Amino acid sequence: MAYKALYRTYRPNSFDEVAGQKHVVQTLQHAVSQHKIAHAYLFCGPRGTGKTSIAKIFAKTINCEDPDHKPCLKCENCRAVQDGSHPDIIEIDAASNNGVEEVRTLIEKVKYAPLKGKYKIYIIDEVHMMSTGAFNALLKTIEEPPEHVIFILATTEPHKVLPTIISRCQRFDFTKVPREEIIQRIHTILEKENINCDEEVIRIIAQLADGGLRDALSILDQCIAYAQNNIQVHHINEIYGITTIQEKLELFAFIYEKNAVALLNKIDALIEKGIDIKRLTVDLIEILKESIIFEYTKDSTLLHNLNSDEVLKLIDGKRIAERFQMIHLLMETYDKYRSAANVGSYFEVCMLQMLDVQAATVVKEEAQPLLQKNTVSIKESPVQDKNKNVSRETSKKKPVLDIPMDDEPYEAYETPVYEASQIVQQSSIENSKESTVTRNDTVHNAKPLKPLDNEFVLGLLAGANKPEKAKDSEQFKRIPEFMLDFKYAKYGSLLKNALIVGSGKTYIVVSVDNQAVANEINEMDSKNEFHDFITELLEMNKKIFAISAEQQKYVIKEFKDRMIAGTLPEPIQIEAVTVDKTEIRELTQEEAVLDLFGQENIIITEE
Repeated sequence: MAYKALYRTYRPNSFDEVAGQKHVVQTLQHAVSQHKIAHAYLFCGPRGTGKTSIAKIFAKTINCEDPDHKPCLKCENCRAVQDGSHPDIIEIDAASNNGVEEVRTLIEKVKYAPLKGKYKIYIIDEVHMMSTGAFNALLKTIEEPPEHVIFILATTEPHKVLPTIISRCQRFDFTKVPREEIIQRIHTILEKENINCDEEVIRIIAQLADGGLRDALSILDQCIAYAQNNIQVHHINEIYGITTIQEKLELFAFIYEKNAVALLNKIDALIEKGIDIKRLTVDLIEILKESIIFEYTKDSTLLHNLNSDEVLKLIDGKRIAERFQMIHLLMETYDKYRSAANVGSYFEVCMLQMLDVQAATVVKEEAQPLLQKNTVSIKESPVQDKNKNVSRETSKKKPVLDIPMDDEPYEAYETPVYEASQIVQQSSIENSKESTVTRNDTVHNAKPLKPLDNEFVLGLLAGANKPEKAKDSEQFKRIPEFMLDFKYAKYGSLLKNALIVGSGKTYIVVSVDNQAVANEINEMDSKNEFHDFITELLEMNKKIFAISAEQQKYVIKEFKDRMIAGTLPEPIQIEAVTVDKTEIRELTQEEAVLDLFGQENIIITEE
């Protein structure tokens, strides 16, 4: 007889054997006992959490000949379901039977009465793979099936199922199986299979499974095949490229000692072994998180990866703020792996950054009062008397880069490419010659010089993402509407032919025909009306950075080359600050026309 995988051998046969999903099991049991069985069910949740198993148990239970519906596992129906030969339990894989014709064939068979059991049950797995036409064909049958028919739909992606289908089913959301229950189930199987296994191995398997019991048993199956009857930690580490706890703590020890040579040598040795860098990054985050939890709670029962002695070693020498900073660096690095050609290089840089995390934390703490002071001074900057000159001292000071402190140890380029903008705008002063009133507005604390530095643009593109770009591109289609308004026509004409190169949460990079237009757009940051235009256009305030078409070609080519080489600059973050400013008097129609076309282009005649 062919070998049967563990997850198939030890598939639960009754509700009592199901791991986790107590809310699902209890509801179905009550439905059976109270004779309130619905005509359609939707089981959705992560893979390997028991959707198909519970569907089979439920089918077995309602067709069981025992009056108590346990099920009994002894009657003819139970045995037939057990060996997969029951004619009234039909399992369908929607991934391969997702067309309209397959559904029509199913509908034709639905009307026939069950052969053995009380109910004919259709279990449709991976139902989200069905086409829209197939869903629509099935819609009426699911809504009003014959009394003897029950549909059980299972999926890992319920958002892909038509809402009209979902609304006709009782929906059950399956959750990840708790780690403790996975460990308990593994212990039971190891005992039945008479296999020795280190406790650490079981813990690692439960961690790797991430709430999926089927995944856990598949991993265990692989470990048994590799190590036979005596599974040790190094076996699973070799199979899955996992580092030991001691190796991870050794990395932190080198960081604490600021021993860069030993740290890099250790990383090289781990890469040589073929360890999974992404998994190692996640493991380091988990370890640091547990050290923080333990320091706050002093409760060792909350630890899943470390014991008390190990966590005390990790706590020694590093404050909580520093460990939070290290977690932040690791999370940022993990996010960059998606576009990295060489993941190992990113990881090495992250580890080197951690050597100076203490210094960076101190700098950040020392800089905070200064940042607060600067913020206050901006907020308190009043519009002076119209006859007084506005001080230009700020423009002579060293520019303040609006980049997170995490990036401070690394200079992306030698000279800053943007400077602190002034809340008091010259254009506002010129327009408000008669009175001073208050207004709330949002301004950006970074104003680019012209033209924009290529390295700066690359940093913006490194922090951009496709969903934001798609959303902003859709909003840009509304620009012609705004050009009908005198107030916004000028800004709309500048951006109507602009191409969005990249979008972040707080900024947009656009490409225009020439550098002159790009400069004009970049200078518009000083105008409050421009911020109003962008806010109404995008339904949120974003900073607009403009580059020429020629610069775009160069930047895009450079971006692709450096992405392949893994040498892209750190993403630049542009933050918006909300402040109180003087309210700007609305322009009259005559003033709006002058502002739009310019005084020199207007000829005023007397009637």
